[in-house]
Amino acid sequence: MRHHLILRVITKLLVGTIVLFAFYVQFHGDFSPGGGFQAGVIMAVAFIIYGIVFGLEKVQQVFPPWLVHKMLALGVLIYAATGIVSLFGGMHYLDYGVFSPHHPEHGQHWGILIVEFGVGVTVTGVMVAVYYAFASRPPRMSDEEW
Repeated sequence: MRHHLILRVITKLLVGTIVLFAFYVQFHGDFSPGGGFQAGVIMAVAFIIYGIVFGLEKVQQVFPPWLVHKMLALGVLIYAATGIVSLFGGMHYLDYGVFSPHHPEHGQHWGILIVEFGVGVTVTGVMVAVYYAFASRPPRMSDEEW
């Protein structure tokens, strides 16, 4: 793929734009269509496109597999910890009013943002882990056999 200069340059430009759009979807998901799942998939697409164009080794230097595996657990822990904080605050599990007792509406907003962030982290990790699993498999046929 060394000879695909235009594809490589365009990919470098697109990756930053895709990541920026993922953050937009993540943090505006409670006001518009979107949220953690959509943002996680969009974020993963940035790394997957980078890996397709530049190769698995390069993307794993940028986003190492150990970090992907940590993200899988971190997102679930963020989600679960949000509910546990609610329980310790004397409310029901995932009752976000505990985050702002004087203004429960603000607490709902903060709680949703935190939970959606946890979902986004997990989905990004899962999608990239699936890509790494498929991309690292040895081919069953060589290119000449096609």
